[in-house]
Amino acid sequence: MAIPSGITMKVVVAGANGNLGRRLIGALGNAHQVLALVRSPAAAEHLIALPCQVAIVGYQDVERLSALIEDFDVLINLTGIIKASRLNTYVKAHEEVARGLVAACQRAGVERLIALGICGSDEEAANACFRSRAACERIQLEGGQDAVILRVPMVLGEGDFASAALIRNAASRLAFTFRASSLEQPIYAGDVIAAIEQLLGSPVRGIITLAGPESLPRKQLITRCAALIENDANRVVSLPMALGLGIAFMLEKLMRSPPVTRAMLGVLDHDDHFDEPVPSELELTLTPLEVMLKRVAETVT
Repeated sequence: MAIPSGITMKVVVAGANGNLGRRLIGALGNAHQVLALVRSPAAAEHLIALPCQVAIVGYQDVERLSALIEDFDVLINLTGIIKASRLNTYVKAHEEVARGLVAACQRAGVERLIALGICGSDEEAANACFRSRAACERIQLEGGQDAVILRVPMVLGEGDFASAALIRNAASRLAFTFRASSLEQPIYAGDVIAAIEQLLGSPVRGIITLAGPESLPRKQLITRCAALIENDANRVVSLPMALGLGIAFMLEKLMRSPPVTRAMLGVLDHDDHFDEPVPSELELTLTPLEVMLKRVAETVT
């Protein structure tokens, strides 16, 4: 259900400085009053040219946060990480942020909360990231707001990190990846934005999952990208996940903020396969895989 034409909402976006946050503000800012929340001046600089107000605030500063968002209609939570470090743990990035946002919404009277989640989240999961994301979801769903969690798999969009990494692999003569048979079901960033826009004016509550139009092995995803950019020499080399986990273990022991962790690899290795990628609560026509790959390739090459 889309917001009726002419209705202006007051929308708060937490985690607004990421690629998806900037796209969302661009989509909403000309029709609605948008307040973007970030935690540093450096993050705020990414939003200067966008149609929004910007506030620098810590998500655990409930008193200041609630004052900023008073009288707003909805809060959209785009925060979250897949790689934790000793200084930025999953609990700090997920559960603590969720508690702060929920408490601020309760004080400020914000009645609607929309949060982005990831496929695979489960409080019983062996993976620390999936457990933490699921706990974060529970906090938001139990916070007293009209809350909905939109779980998504890999998101591909122009200018984002995941897309750039995919295209780099496709452009290489030898593309090394862990467990190339891992199933991916990527969704276009624009489709995620369209779904969030629908949820603004929808009574949907609970957890819903939105995925891309095709599920395919990571090897095929890379080779299809390679074909689009006319790299006929591309070959995908599958490395055993045990090797990656071993390397990640050593990096975790040696570095305060390693470039890759075991939990991060576990998230990236998760098999995504959904026969009905668009939930019945949403009315979306998904962007075909070839179209999204062509769009992201054009911004990288």
